[in-house]
Parts: sequence; structure tokens; C-alpha cells
Amino acid sequence: METVMPPSYQHVIVEITERLAFVTMNRPTRRNALSLEHMEELLDAFRVIGRRGDVGAVILRGAGPAFCAGHDLSEMTGRSPEFYRHLFDTCVVLMETIQAIPHPVIAQIHGMATAAGCQLAATCDIVVAAEEARFATPGVRIGLFCSTPMVALSRAVPPKKAMEMLLTGDPITAAEAHAFGLVNRVVPADQLEEATLAIANQIAGASAAVVGLGKQAFYRQINMPQHQAYAYTKEVMSFNATFGDAQEGISAFIEKRVPKWNEH
Repeated sequence: METVMPPSYQHVIVEITERLAFVTMNRPTRRNALSLEHMEELLDAFRVIGRRGDVGAVILRGAGPAFCAGHDLSEMTGRSPEFYRHLFDTCVVLMETIQAIPHPVIAQIHGMATAAGCQLAATCDIVVAAEEARFATPGVRIGLFCSTPMVALSRAVPPKKAMEMLLTGDPITAAEAHAFGLVNRVVPADQLEEATLAIANQIAGASAAVVGLGKQAFYRQINMPQHQAYAYTKEVMSFNATFGDAQEGISAFIEKRVPKWNEH
């Protein structure tokens, strides 16, 4: 496995192997809390990965006992309005970048995913969770409502459940998160890495150009009225049909053989 990020990174480890990128949040003693510096490193890492043509999927995970404990509260007392605005601006850009890069991002969740950590999970394209994982947006309990986490959460789970989580701060189990659509798969803890890798490898085996186009189209159409969504996606599919990989994939299906993508 190749470590590809510069040594100046303090809180993030990025490794590339066999068309997969692994982004590991590495602040275990702080339960991977999202300090400003940590978010800036994550943001840069995703931007760098997004420009790489040798990556088919990304796995986001956390070192230590938790996936992510949300914002680092130790740096959020007595600061200026400008600091808070910059902090949350950086958080928003990070979340938007995860969905904007062409590579699907898979969250591998163990332990707690709390507040902005829950937002991070909800932002990822796919979420695989260990059975003991928990998800919460408890900001209301400390006087800081989880308003930015609410954006991702309310787009992943039904409104009533999102409001319950936001207003009570109570954690939900991985099984509940799965039932409400926040999580794709729940597995025993000792199978978490294997299950996440299986999905990532399956995605990475497809044409990167086609997957990137599809991911972009998904987020663009999701909130469009149906007629507008169809008008947009028929143009996307028409464009996609001209791709060399599309023609190769169709020919391979007809000829009953494995396709050979341009990117591989």
C-alpha cells in the first residue's frame, strides 16, 4: 500500500492500493474530532484524490475507538465570529467536496459518529456500519444546535426521524440507522473492513468515467422536479452513450465477455 499524502499532514493518513484510496482520520485520542486543521487536511486530501485517475473508490474511516466525535469543542470557546464562520465554511466545503469528487466515498463506521461526525457519514455516498456503531446529533444538549449536520441528516433519513434526533440528541443504533436509510449495511465488527472492501472493490471494477458521471448526475437531479430530472438525465445518458467505455461495455455484454475499460 502506498502512502501518498505529504508528511506535513498531522491528522489524516491517505493510502492508495489497487484502485482504492483509504482516508483515515488519525486523531484517536480526540475520537477524530474535526478541528479546523483536521478538516483542512481532509479537504485537501479529497481534492487530491479527486484529481487522480488511478482511484475507483474511496474508503473513509477513523482510527481509535470512534469514527468521528464531531467538531473539536476545545477550540470553540471564546473565539471571534470570524473564526466560527471560517470553521463552518470549511466544514461545508469539505462535505460538498466529498460529494463533488468523481470517486464514490464509502464511510466505514465503528463506534460513535456524532454531530459533524454523523454529518460526515450522511454525506458519504455509501455507509457500512458495525453493529455497535451509534449515530447522534446531540448539539442541542450543549446549546449549539446541529444546524449544518441537519442538512446531510435530513437528506438521508425521513424528516420526523431527523427532527427527533436533532431535538433530543439521543443516539440511534446502527440497526435503526439502517432502517431509516442512513446506513446501507450493518455487519458484525469483525466483518466491517471486509464488507466495506467488498463494496469498494465492486465499485472500483466499473468504468471510472461512467461512475463519476453517474455520481455527479445523481446529486444534480435528486432535488429536481421529476420532469426536469428526466430532461437532465436523458441528456446525461445520451452523452454517456458516446463514451468508449459505454460502447465497450455494450459490446462485451452482447459478446458475453468481461469488458476492458479505458481507465484500467
